[in-house]
Amino acid sequence: MTTFSVRFLGCKVSHVDAHAVRERLLADGHAEGETGADVAVVNTCCVTHEALAKSRKEAARAARTHRRVYVTGCGANLAGDAFAGLPDNVVVVPRRSEDTPEFVAGDVGAIGCVQADARLDRIRAFVKVQDGCSFSCRFCVIPLVRGASRSRSAGAVLAEIGRRVEQGHREVVLTGINLGCYRDRGVGYDLPRLVREAGATPGLERLRLSSIEINHVDDKLVAALRETPTASRHLHVPLQSGDDAVLRAMGRRYSVATYLRRLAPLRGEFNLTSDVIVGFPTEDEQAFANTLRTAEEAGLTKIHVFPYSPRPGTGTATDDPVAPQEKKERGARLRAASHDACLAHWRAKLGEEDSVLVDRPGRGYGDDYSPWLVSADIPVGELLRVRAAGISDEGVLAA
Repeated sequence: MTTFSVRFLGCKVSHVDAHAVRERLLADGHAEGETGADVAVVNTCCVTHEALAKSRKEAARAARTHRRVYVTGCGANLAGDAFAGLPDNVVVVPRRSEDTPEFVAGDVGAIGCVQADARLDRIRAFVKVQDGCSFSCRFCVIPLVRGASRSRSAGAVLAEIGRRVEQGHREVVLTGINLGCYRDRGVGYDLPRLVREAGATPGLERLRLSSIEINHVDDKLVAALRETPTASRHLHVPLQSGDDAVLRAMGRRYSVATYLRRLAPLRGEFNLTSDVIVGFPTEDEQAFANTLRTAEEAGLTKIHVFPYSPRPGTGTATDDPVAPQEKKERGARLRAASHDACLAHWRAKLGEEDSVLVDRPGRGYGDDYSPWLVSADIPVGELLRVRAAGISDEGVLAA
C-alpha cells in the first residue's frame, strides 16, 4: 500500500481535478496521509505568473518530503520549461484532466484492497460538468492548457450529484471552465435544464453555480435559477474590465452596456460577484476609472482582483507596459471599493433571516454566498436558520 497526499492551487475546477485523483488512489486501496506520505500530487495553476511560481514552489517543497511527486493540472500542460530543474523524483503529467487520475494511479500501481466510495473533505461538493474553452481571449492561457470545450453526460453529472448528497454534502456547486457552454445534445440538456434537474435531486439542500460568463446569463438560465427552490441566489459573473476599449483589446465578446443590461434585473435579488484584471496593457487611468464605475453600476459586491500577467502562447504574451506599482495601486483601490460594497450588502441584511451552511468552525455562507460569523460551538456541516444581528469586516454576525 502506498501513502499519498493531494493538494491543489487555483480555482474550483482545480479543486475538483485534484479530488478526482484522490478518489482514484483511494479506490485503488492506497491510504491518504499528509505526514511522511510516499507520494504527493500537486495540481497546479498557471493563470498568472504568480500562480505558476507558487505551483513550482509547492512541487519543490513536496519533493523534499515525498518519494515521488506528480505535477498535474494546468501548469503541467503549459508549454515550455515551467518545472525544469526540479529534483528527479518530480514527474510532470501533461495530460487532460479526465485522463490524469488513470495515469497517476497506473504509475503508482493499484493493489487488491479496494475501498468503498471516497468522501470529499469539504461539506460543499464541487461537481465538474464541463471543461475546456473554445474561445480565445487574448490574455488567457486556459484554452491552451485545458483544450476545447467539452461536457460530461447529464446522466453522469446527475449520478455524481446524487452520490455526493448520499455522502452527506448539503450543497453542490456546478463547476466548469466555461460553464454556460454545457451541452449534452444526445439527451437535450443545456445548463438551464441541468440546473432544474440537479436542483431536484432528493436530499439536496442547496445548488450553486461556480462562475458564469455574462453572455450566458440569459432569460432561460435566470428562470431556471428562480424556479429551482434549491438554487442559490448568487452569481459570479467575470467582468475583467469595465472599459469597452480594453474589453475589445482583451478579445472579450461583450460590451459594458451588455454586461450592465443583463445584470440589471438581478440586482437586489442575487448577490453578484466578479473577477477583474487590473493593469492590462491597454488600461490607462481613465479605463480603470471606468472599471470602478461599471462595478458600482452593476451592483457587484466581492471582486476577485488579478494583476495582469502575460502568459506564454497568448496574444498579449510580450505586452506588459503597466508598471507593477501601478497594478498594485489599482488593485488596492478596486479591493477597497469591493469591500465597501460588501459591507453595504451585508448591512442591508440586518434584522433578516437566512440559512447558513457552516463549513468551518465559527463561519459559514448564506444562501447568496455572503459570509456569516456563527457560534464556534455549531458543528461543521450544519445548515441552520439565523438572524443578522450586526456586521463586521469579515461578514454578517449571526444571532
